[in-house]
Amino acid sequence: MSSDILRASADELARQIASGERSAEEITQAHLDQIAAVDAGVRAFVHVGAETALAAARAVDAKRSAGAELAGVPLALKDVFTWTEGPTTAGSRILQGWVSPYNATVTQRLLDADIVILGKTNLDEFAMGSSTETSAFGPTHNPWDLERIPGGSGGGSAAALAAFEAPLAIGSDTGGSIRQPGALTGTVGVKPTYGGTSRFGQISLASSLDQPGPCARNVLDTALLHQIIGGHDPRDATSINAAVPDVVAAARSGDVAGMRIGVVKELGGEGYAAGVEGVFAQTVELLASLGAEIVEVSCPHFDYALAAYYLIHPAEASSNLARFDAMRYGLRVGDDGERSADEVMSHTRGQGFGDEVKRRIIIGTYALSAGYYDAYYGSALKVRTLIQRDFANAFAQADVLVSPTTPTTAFRIGERMDDPLAMYKNDLCTIPSNLAGNASASFPVGLSPDDQLPVGFHVMAPAMKDDRLYRVGAALERSLQQTWGGALLDRIPTLEGSLA
Repeated sequence: MSSDILRASADELARQIASGERSAEEITQAHLDQIAAVDAGVRAFVHVGAETALAAARAVDAKRSAGAELAGVPLALKDVFTWTEGPTTAGSRILQGWVSPYNATVTQRLLDADIVILGKTNLDEFAMGSSTETSAFGPTHNPWDLERIPGGSGGGSAAALAAFEAPLAIGSDTGGSIRQPGALTGTVGVKPTYGGTSRFGQISLASSLDQPGPCARNVLDTALLHQIIGGHDPRDATSINAAVPDVVAAARSGDVAGMRIGVVKELGGEGYAAGVEGVFAQTVELLASLGAEIVEVSCPHFDYALAAYYLIHPAEASSNLARFDAMRYGLRVGDDGERSADEVMSHTRGQGFGDEVKRRIIIGTYALSAGYYDAYYGSALKVRTLIQRDFANAFAQADVLVSPTTPTTAFRIGERMDDPLAMYKNDLCTIPSNLAGNASASFPVGLSPDDQLPVGFHVMAPAMKDDRLYRVGAALERSLQQTWGGALLDRIPTLEGSLA
């Protein structure tokens, strides 16, 4: 019975709750039991609010709400969104144990929809990373192979889905932090159009790049969650005052006949694993067989996206993280009454921030310093404009653009920690969409023949055309599941004790 609950889609669970076939409390308890059984190995969660979750589930059962489409369904929340019922740490010692006095807009919209928040998921510290290894609370492990990374920065949310600890999750995407973990865990991750979901209450990393987004195990569940968290928020100055594109209808349709699919020439070749490129090529052929028109497009300035990103991102991060000064909240070290405020701040940041965070703050501060602003940060902004023009030209030729989500499958924990550049290259395909602000997503499309690990298919759409992502994803999902005889996650090696 518990196995049936854990394997069910969020949409199916919501229908069972609404009809009275199952209670929200029963479903929530099943997922809490799964967390207790497997999370010691996966380490997807940094905080589990069992009593809070069960109380929320009982409240749903008491009123039998049928208004919200996902009422009573459990969810894992990335620990970068404020929540009054549990700590918000952003994976950092400098915020260890801090509880916010207010909810993020995304958090509040989940609660208003009667979604049950199970707890907070692990991430790279302040979302700075591609592997969830820089968290102050230790790395998260990929349920497909516990010796491998689940991607980052939102590896905790993706791993929770793949380990059947939650049917829904929320992530945030600054350079691929939703899509890249989705690809490496065989789950779905969507980065909405910049401004399509509210950043209010999300701990800022790089304000012009960050975007909250939905994560799930299938396309429809992701769309239903997207619909709930999306939409205008007057508390976010970058929020778009427009209706959310009809992503749910697109996810139910999955019709790509006549759609122009643009394969980006620059996102492939040297540095891409043969198994990943092979699965990608097969997926493009599948779309052609479903009636899509395949065209090749060139985006020449994508070659400079990584360099531009790692100037813009650290510059904004160095500004945003200045608020962690040991004076107002969070960790305070060395305050013995003898040291000055500057000394206390220095001691606190030295012990509270990890190595990767320090590295990016130093790079960003340097890039913004007098005499270097135009040479580095200013030049990066010019490249960003050129990348936006590349997208505009490409979307004139195609309805969506596609590429592999990541150049390789999941690598082993510790394998790239001493080589930051190798780590950064994991985001080669995902970064351009953050620089341009358009919508993009990763969908699971198979296992690499090289290592039998998941491969993601990356789809990019123009701003406010998020529904196109779901059309492509639904078409692929429907066709591939017919071929496979089920979902990709049905082929995941069973975690000890998970489905006993």
